[in-house]
Amino acid sequence: MTFSYVEFLQLLGLYFWPFVRIGAMLSIVPLFSLQSITMQTRVILTLFITIVVAPNLALPPPVDPFTWQGVLFLIQQILIGLAMGTVFLIVFQAFIIAGHIIAMGMGLAFAQMVDPGTGVSSPIVSQYFSIIVTLLFLALNGHLLIIQVVVDSFEYLPIGVHFLTQESLRNLVEFGSYMFSAGVLVALPAVTALLLINVAFGVVTRAAPALNIFAVGFPVTLLTGLVMLSLTTPLILPHLQELIHRSVELITNFKLVGG
Repeated sequence: MTFSYVEFLQLLGLYFWPFVRIGAMLSIVPLFSLQSITMQTRVILTLFITIVVAPNLALPPPVDPFTWQGVLFLIQQILIGLAMGTVFLIVFQAFIIAGHIIAMGMGLAFAQMVDPGTGVSSPIVSQYFSIIVTLLFLALNGHLLIIQVVVDSFEYLPIGVHFLTQESLRNLVEFGSYMFSAGVLVALPAVTALLLINVAFGVVTRAAPALNIFAVGFPVTLLTGLVMLSLTTPLILPHLQELIHRSVELITNFKLVGG
């Protein structure tokens, strides 16, 4: 029984290239990229996923990773993994933006906490949305969907030297712009109610200039915002399901140049 160098490169690539793509995706995708998850844990998780899924993949071209062609293969896997991770990151950021919009209307824009996922400060309303979305995402088996998507990507995004087409990159950018409109849609009921409250206070101020509107307005807007949050929370699930559906559809439509 002989074992040629070409077969060795194919066997090495069968595990190495999926490891790079999966690792690049998990480094940026929500849940797996939390600061509480150490780099060692993420590498071990990536290794286990690769060991499980690699035997079911087609053998890649025999390419030495230490050649220029191997470097192109490596860059391709990293870029594809980061692109898919960015799509799922946009899904979560849409609700963070909704929290920012509602917090500004409630007067809680300065009440901020450190986001454990990104490490930056964000309003507590955004933290509330982030926690709810994370729990719903786990309840919908979103963590398993992430792994399934990256595994299926090896079929329509094969390992090679080709990169994503301009159309695929354009769709990714357009999905990033959709993040803002999706955030506005989530926050629209609360923002509309707070806007009506502010308009009403404006009329009251014109009718009674001596009234201290700041002493009365803040508690009312805060209470209205809390009530609208309780009414908006059940609407998070359908918005999340729609964003997940759009994100999976976008990733499955990724294409490579010459593919």
